[in-house]
Amino acid sequence: MDEMHVDFAVPDDVPVPPDTVPSLDDASVPEQLQDLVIDSDDVAGFLHDLAVFSAASVSEAVGLDVLCGITLSRRRRTATVAGSTHEARLIDEVQQAYGDGPCLEAMRSHATVHVPDTSTEERWSEYCTVIAERGHLSALCVPLELDEGATAALNFFAPKAHVYDEATIRNCELYASQAERSLRLAVRIGIKQQHADDLQAAMQSRTVIDLACGIIMGQNRCSQDEAFRILTKASNGRNQKLRDVAEQLVKAVADEAPVAHFEP
Repeated sequence: MDEMHVDFAVPDDVPVPPDTVPSLDDASVPEQLQDLVIDSDDVAGFLHDLAVFSAASVSEAVGLDVLCGITLSRRRRTATVAGSTHEARLIDEVQQAYGDGPCLEAMRSHATVHVPDTSTEERWSEYCTVIAERGHLSALCVPLELDEGATAALNFFAPKAHVYDEATIRNCELYASQAERSLRLAVRIGIKQQHADDLQAAMQSRTVIDLACGIIMGQNRCSQDEAFRILTKASNGRNQKLRDVAEQLVKAVADEAPVAHFEP
């Protein structure tokens, strides 16, 4: 949880149309969250849409313009920060820079963290002072229980202190339990897509290497094993990746350019 670098999820601020904003306990919330997954191209896009949707829902519940930031941490991946606005993303990025704060604590403890008044908060005084000076006087951070080695939190920031009462906190937690199902699905889809992309890249790499070996076999009238050894030797000699050397050879042949003769 001490990652200092973050990826931003979708830079543009896109408001949610009023007729798509349900209350936190609306029966249509699960279906609308599922639609966000279906309509998103990737995990980053879903996080952005979820942040915008969540901010609109909580804003309606409390009667104020609430910002929503989302931090997603996955194994061996840079933390991804999304927000309903640029300001919401900035707030979470600042917290990542400090390395601690209510959001990160919620993710570590798997428990909701409520900061009634950021201007007097002592647990994360430096961070809370910064966001209080930016006009965010209360914060509510609700963890999302995921799998696949991932953790996340919904972070709501309001312009007044003591905005979140017990009923609102409870409704936000219920909402988060629905949102985490959709995020869990989005993460799983993202992982499978990454695996598919990696496999496709490996297959393409294998194809170009096989083509290069075929060219070398024709040049030297040698076996495939010998051609592969020659290609590997060239790769090591040039201090280039095997696939890059193979691509150069295949491209040279395809472009009918003079081709360097690969010899044992």
